[in-house]
Amino acid sequence: MLGVLSTLVTTLDITADLNDEDDTGYVWTFLDEARDPSVVRPGAIVVAGTPSAPAVAVAVAEVIDLVTKPGGTVVHLRILPGPVSDYAAAVLRSTASA
Repeated sequence: MLGVLSTLVTTLDITADLNDEDDTGYVWTFLDEARDPSVVRPGAIVVAGTPSAPAVAVAVAEVIDLVTKPGGTVVHLRILPGPVSDYAAAVLRSTASA
């Protein structure tokens, strides 16, 4: 299973600078940075990060809220602990046929 995880390619649901927090204390980005905006809804779990450095700047995050502002819709993200591979392993375990 480890070999499978090491060969997975990470596809971002939404581009975000994981160090960019606003006054809410959450990481923020704009909804138009999403690959598929319909996936980015409050309570959703998404893969977020910087496409130019995917090995070090990718995380699993919970969408906290969407806030409409004059410059666009802001998405607040709560970064979940651990690397993306931890979550991939859990999904593989939960979807493996018995």
